[in-house]
Amino acid sequence: MDNKKKTIWETADPSALEAFCADYRNFLSACKTERECVAAMTAELKEAGAKSLAEVIAEGGSLQAGDVVYADMMKKSLVVYRIGTRPLTDGFRFLGAHIDSPRMDLKQNPLYEDTDLALLETHYYGGIKKYQWVAVPLALHGVVVKKDGTAVDVCIGEKPEDPVFGVSDLLIHLSGKQMEKNAATVIEGENLNVLVGSKPLSGEEKQAVKANVLALLKEQYGIEEADFISAEIEVVPAGPAREYGFDRSMIMGYGQDDRVCAYPSFRALMDVKDPEYTSVCLLTDKEEIGSVGATGMHSRFFENSLAEVMNILGCYSELELRRVLTRSKVLSSDVSAAFDPNYPEVMEKNNCAYLGRGPVFNKYTGSRGKSGSNDANAEYIGFLRGLMDRDSITFQTSELGKVDAGGGGTIAYILANLGLEVIDFGVAVLNMHAPYEITSKADVYETYRAYKTFLK
Repeated sequence: MDNKKKTIWETADPSALEAFCADYRNFLSACKTERECVAAMTAELKEAGAKSLAEVIAEGGSLQAGDVVYADMMKKSLVVYRIGTRPLTDGFRFLGAHIDSPRMDLKQNPLYEDTDLALLETHYYGGIKKYQWVAVPLALHGVVVKKDGTAVDVCIGEKPEDPVFGVSDLLIHLSGKQMEKNAATVIEGENLNVLVGSKPLSGEEKQAVKANVLALLKEQYGIEEADFISAEIEVVPAGPAREYGFDRSMIMGYGQDDRVCAYPSFRALMDVKDPEYTSVCLLTDKEEIGSVGATGMHSRFFENSLAEVMNILGCYSELELRRVLTRSKVLSSDVSAAFDPNYPEVMEKNNCAYLGRGPVFNKYTGSRGKSGSNDANAEYIGFLRGLMDRDSITFQTSELGKVDAGGGGTIAYILANLGLEVIDFGVAVLNMHAPYEITSKADVYETYRAYKTFLK
């Protein structure tokens, strides 16, 4: 196989490509947290007439070919099933992506005042280069849950009339010692404090700036300082996703790892309305910190939902569930590192991904000696090559950098532990884990086409 795939601009339908990417940019701009992703997709599912698993169970209902049913886990993970024409006991086709992204989270007691400035303390989430998060406009997204259970949604910094926030950096004139530090320590994690105010509250003598911020929060959101204890507020880059480059051929935006795969996965399931095999789309949380917790891939959320669907279809047993898993095929819809001509030394050019050459198969990820990776079998890759060629899908293969350069992981190995056939397959990304990541429109659209082919 020729690994030097040509770009797909000449072969793609330009109007379809641009329309899909415009919708994707809108999604990326509006959905910067896992909760926002689940809320937006759940709203679309309801509008399309889909029912939640809980509704179907409560009604004692049934499921027929073409029906769509879904379940969420704590509003931060989502699984969607479209029933196929074949029995579920023949296995299913599964697209699995994650909807969490690197960011900063507010601590539980975040607000303080220092030298007439009000700041919020944070704890960064996932693998970030901390120096990239200073001196850029930031927004606050999340939810505050009060003692009485009332939930207050928070989104400040996205509307043109909204204020934005930020982490200050040391001026170059006084940063001699700072510039001598290595990149890992030039900004310390405990110094990622977000500046949120400088105006004192009239009549207050002590911590008047903090008091003014609290007064504004009380007036606009009904939030008390103690309510931060039961809040989940994420600090993310402010502003919409944008077209990138003179030719507008790329997309720049926050959180494309991994929403650039999550969105096409969801769209593919919604658009392939008559699959032979039952289609499954799982959008999960906590991948950036090891897929742990009740909303991560290591939880039993997916298995439990599958058991419920099988029970509705009248084919559930613990043994049959295990058999169904081993008869199923998975694309772990996750991103790959794109070749960057500014940093060629970390890539091996014959085995890396390039912008504009289509979605990327990563046979294995892990680090160095494939540690911690899924390693897909040749038979499964051969099967997928046949599918892609059938619909003239342009694709490429890649490793995650040179053998000793580093590495990373996805949810693929967790699904492989259940006995499913699985391989990583997604979009190549520049600036991965930076506040603003870059993708090719051609790759985004071709990935969507590839996912539809897989589900068919």
